[in-house]
Amino acid sequence: MTSRTRIGVVGAGGLGYHHVRILRDMPEADLVGFVESRPERARTVASELGARAFPTLSELLDEVEAVTVVVPTPAHHEVARQALERGRHLLIEKPIAATLAEADELLAIARRTGALVQTGHVERFNRAIRAALPYVEGARFIESNRLAPFNPRGADVAVVLDLMIHDIDLVRTIVGGRISDVTAVGVPVLTPNIDIANARLTFESGAVANITASRVSRERMRKLRIFQQSGYLSLDLASGNGEFYRLKRDLDLGALTRSALGVDDFVERVPLEAPEGEPLRLEFESFLRAVRGEASVPVTGEDGREALAVALEIVADIDRSVRAAATAMASSRA
Repeated sequence: MTSRTRIGVVGAGGLGYHHVRILRDMPEADLVGFVESRPERARTVASELGARAFPTLSELLDEVEAVTVVVPTPAHHEVARQALERGRHLLIEKPIAATLAEADELLAIARRTGALVQTGHVERFNRAIRAALPYVEGARFIESNRLAPFNPRGADVAVVLDLMIHDIDLVRTIVGGRISDVTAVGVPVLTPNIDIANARLTFESGAVANITASRVSRERMRKLRIFQQSGYLSLDLASGNGEFYRLKRDLDLGALTRSALGVDDFVERVPLEAPEGEPLRLEFESFLRAVRGEASVPVTGEDGREALAVALEIVADIDRSVRAAATAMASSRA
């Protein structure tokens, strides 16, 4: 029988609650307990989920091999640093840190102590993404839209670091290679931070990704479209479904020029299918396999660092455009 990994959760807010819930029920995990800085919240989670609430992070780290970090982004570095210095394996929610300097320090500590770091880019485990990846071949253009109603959770950082970073990681996974150019626009609406943003990422291969993220939408949307020479993939990440549209293999291309044909006459629709599975649970399973030495980390700390680098570049470009617009407006009034 495979030994169970002694694991804890740091942060039991909205998402951390589900970390505790899922890990509690996984046969591969021995959930030792969790830490939550708000006493009343800690009592509620302990009562509802039957999990042990530890008074301090240090006491939790004394009893575990690994932890998941689900605290607000500004606290990622300090919590992760303490865990990694103790050699505890780490699954840290995105973004890996608030700055590149913090991310680099965490990765350096992990290399020194031998601890594994997995970044919580959970959309990698979305059923639509898992189903689509076998069909992705030389993607040339990607259109991504991630819209959500306002939620105070995550509003302490720009929407780029809160929501768009999911899609930054996905397009990097789909296209591969390096990003050569970033242009972006965005504005604050309900918070002092950027609440809606659009970014255009150009890869060295020439592929382009156009990404929009908003946390001030009336409706939720998580859609991704991938265009490549072999066809077009349309993914609904919210439902976990997708379709691949490609030219029929026995198509007479000359017939397209000789007569008007309906789309169904020359396009084949391929439903995209993958096994069911709660993405967060699949993410935990992958992390626990890596901790046991049965597989490599699927979303490394370096992956998280690169997604953060792109996100921060987007934020910087938006800041530059905002300052330029303000300067232009001031000049026009002078």
